[in-house]
Amino acid sequence: MLIAPLSRGRIAYRVRFTARDGRPYVLEGHKSPVWRSPLRSMTTLPIRLRPAEAAEGRESSALPGVEGFSPAAGERRSSPGVRGAGLLRFRLRTLPAFAASWRFPAAGPSSLRSPTADTLTAARPDRLNVWYSTFTDPDTGTGYWLHHELVRPVEGAPYTHGWAAVYAPDAPPVIDRFGPHPLAVEPPVPGGSVPAQPAGFHSPAAVATARQLRGKTDRLAWDLEVAADAAPLHTFPRLAWRRRLLPAVHVVNRPRARYSGTVRLDGQALPLAGAPGADARIAGRGNAHRWAWLHADLDDDTVLEVVTAVSGLPVLRHLPPLVFLRLRSGGRDWPEGDWRSPLGVLGVGRFRGRPQLPTWTVTGRAGGRRIAVRVHLPEERRTAVGYTDPDGGRATCHNSERADVQVRLERLRRGRWRTERVWDLRGTAHAEVGLR
Repeated sequence: MLIAPLSRGRIAYRVRFTARDGRPYVLEGHKSPVWRSPLRSMTTLPIRLRPAEAAEGRESSALPGVEGFSPAAGERRSSPGVRGAGLLRFRLRTLPAFAASWRFPAAGPSSLRSPTADTLTAARPDRLNVWYSTFTDPDTGTGYWLHHELVRPVEGAPYTHGWAAVYAPDAPPVIDRFGPHPLAVEPPVPGGSVPAQPAGFHSPAAVATARQLRGKTDRLAWDLEVAADAAPLHTFPRLAWRRRLLPAVHVVNRPRARYSGTVRLDGQALPLAGAPGADARIAGRGNAHRWAWLHADLDDDTVLEVVTAVSGLPVLRHLPPLVFLRLRSGGRDWPEGDWRSPLGVLGVGRFRGRPQLPTWTVTGRAGGRRIAVRVHLPEERRTAVGYTDPDGGRATCHNSERADVQVRLERLRRGRWRTERVWDLRGTAHAEVGLR
């Protein structure tokens, strides 16, 4: 990307990618700001698509905007090999979010950090980091939960621990713990700052990275490969994750993951092949005072993630639960805007949740749509797990990887709410409720 509106009179983009036909292409775009017409010149971007071989040999300084690339959509003068051209228009309502996303580059690898990177495990007390995976075997209906924690208590040495759980349709749920283990400190790598092992969770009993899940308890063992190609799903606002604006943050770094391998329960092999589910991260000062969580693959193209929680801080725990809801369908996320579901617009239209057992609900509306979510955790399909915060506080998490969920999505048309989609999942949703 070249940003030189003053020195060179242009802003240019150049993206190289491999298309579905297996061939490399280059997408080029260029705009020249005109101060007499700043709005039009800055919100339109002529683009063209060329095979990569036709674009080879161009210097990085000669990004789009050179010979024959006219602002007129579709014009291809003196442009051999051009496969397509068009005109992009930028929406002004996205300008604040776009401007807020800009960062000055940091030196070294830190500038490449992402929600999946191991950036929240700094050596300071009163911090909790969680890696968890939940998935369902489509052949048997069995649900799985792998939970890994790195705890830095207020008093005492940091440690790792966690658990694994299996929720079979024809048997009571089985849950088994591993750890706690003292946190192993990796020696520095000579000549560089690159970690000696992949980013993620590492303990003597379990490993959780972007591509692999391995672990063992007394009753359970697992060795799984993880495949995912979807972008992270930010339930909490991106700014809250980067700047730690909230006591805890949550991100689904692989919202449409597939798990393959073997889980063993009391020595019996439970094979998995492409089981759908998700990987997620939590980081902060500890668990919420009360919370509810849902991950649901509603269909082959739609995933719903919900977190509704009351903060554990003394002042905030008296406020109503905040709701962080993201519905991704066809590659697009709703609601638009990171803060829309918890805060609404100027406090109006905020989503509302009621974290309780055995059934909890979330309702709300945004952008001409409204949603109603009802989650049910049957007693015979859930487990109760004790949580310990870094400050020693206790909570109980009631989890089910075979929960039921009903979702109704409506759209406002001609002054009336009309049903757009309805989903009714039985025994395939992943959900929990945390209480104290």
